Amino acid sequence: MSALLNRSFVKMNGIGNEIVVLDLRADPVPVTAADARAIARPGNLPYDQLLALYPPKTAGTEAFVKIYNCDGSEAGACGNGMRCIAVLAAKASGKRAVSFETTAGLIPCTIEDAERTITCDMGKPKFRWDEIPLAEEFRDTRMIELQIGPIDKPILHSPSAVNMGNPHAIFWVEDVNAYDLARVGSLLEHHPIFPERANISLAQVKAPDHLVVRTWERGAGLTRACGSAACAAAVAAARTKRTGRKVEVTLPGGYLLIEWRASDDHVLMTGPVETEFEGRLDASMLAAA
Repeated sequence: MSALLNRSFVKMNGIGNEIVVLDLRADPVPVTAADARAIARPGNLPYDQLLALYPPKTAGTEAFVKIYNCDGSEAGACGNGMRCIAVLAAKASGKRAVSFETTAGLIPCTIEDAERTITCDMGKPKFRWDEIPLAEEFRDTRMIELQIGPIDKPILHSPSAVNMGNPHAIFWVEDVNAYDLARVGSLLEHHPIFPERANISLAQVKAPDHLVVRTWERGAGLTRACGSAACAAAVAAARTKRTGRKVEVTLPGGYLLIEWRASDDHVLMTGPVETEFEGRLDASMLAAA
């Protein structure tokens, strides 16, 4: 039986990005890929990402966080999930500023207004081809050679590429709803150019300070919101002179405010969260593991 049996969880969401939080700091046990898949099955506790909190490795942080996609794979960042655990940590400690550590680095968060306004510092974006990573060298990742569809009439082509804790490819389109993202996203996530797979986003520029974004998340599929994708799209838009460095990003589940801060190149993500319910993992949820 899984070591997660009877462990308490909190079900939350960040503008529709479905999040499950497991606090394992008091009694650390591993979350296996099979555990993650079993919990996410329909009829159990479907989610986009599961965040497992472990004892901190770095002084001053609340926890070391491991992030799992619903297919059992691990992610380096989850912006909406970070806001969720920031609210939980702030409620428990009474602090308005908390920090976490992930495999992608330290994430400081500030709670301005309960569950409605939380800002997370998602760190610096990475642009070099081998940091994203890509399977071959591109000197300029503002636009890489990648397309899907006929050579003379591609469906999508020439995305911007950036690592925002996770690898991202952003395709610039006139209408994000004009494409079957479930089909093309699945194909592009696994394209050989992405050795670690990638999040695939469609981005539409509505104004110099407003983007509309839809995302296919690697390991999770279509999502109502992806925080790191919103950050990646905002950075790529500013980098390609499509927008300024501070934008509102509208996603199917709501909107986020993203600022690519000029002073240090850190990306700040601000948005709300919602706590749905709490419970314990029972044997039926973990049976498939």
